[in-house]
Amino acid sequence: MEKKEWYLEYEIQYNRPGLLGDISSLLGMLAINIITINGVENSHRGMLLLCKNEEQIDRLKSVVKTMDTIKITKLRRPKLRDTLAVRHGRYIHSDVDDRKTFRFIREDLGLLVDFLAELFMKDGHKLVGIRGMPRVGKTESIVASSVCANKRWLFVSSTLLKQTIRSQLIEDEYSEDTLYIIDGIVSTRRANEKHWQLVREIMRLPATKVVEHPDIFVQESEYKMEDFDYIIELRNTEDEEITYETVEKPELSPNDGFSMFDF
Repeated sequence: MEKKEWYLEYEIQYNRPGLLGDISSLLGMLAINIITINGVENSHRGMLLLCKNEEQIDRLKSVVKTMDTIKITKLRRPKLRDTLAVRHGRYIHSDVDDRKTFRFIREDLGLLVDFLAELFMKDGHKLVGIRGMPRVGKTESIVASSVCANKRWLFVSSTLLKQTIRSQLIEDEYSEDTLYIIDGIVSTRRANEKHWQLVREIMRLPATKVVEHPDIFVQESEYKMEDFDYIIELRNTEDEEITYETVEKPELSPNDGFSMFDF
């Protein structure tokens, strides 16, 4: 029978010397292997386990219930968030009211890059929005994640180095393995209809699209927040408020900040 992975997370009720050894011995007696172990915030510890059947897991639950030193908080087949929590020693926080919204601070850039890379490696259409104040690391995180996921990345609109507004793509830029990056403010405030024809075309591709400033993007387009599969919020600190200054739509001129990618 093929072994399956499980995620165990427990809260330490009474920390004493040798506690981890006792738990490891218990898992060994139940023929459950430990793949990875790490602390995950405060007094919680997470483990990735490997075992043959659910009967072993049921026996583990029964034994732990008799222990006054730990309390099981999660015991399930591992989700992406569980795997990353053990890897980084920090849990990814999601919005209580909107489970597709995930929150990070700048200190968690490594965790964010890993999280996005796992999403980008999945095939098919995905629409990801990322919110954050200027220079918090949004674009850099997207590019780093695409490299980790072995995806080619392409700016449809951006201000990373110089303002980029694409109005068409060349043939080899259409690919399911390409990650398309759109700056919601640039596309809605400075782009023309030819650019939006390209955006709509890209949106129909079975590929991953990432939109920076999704709130602005949906305000002045036919797309809605419900169209997004994931929303990422990146802050400098946990209590930072993400706000958008009023952006007046400027008149465009032929030499007004366009990059070599404009057509």
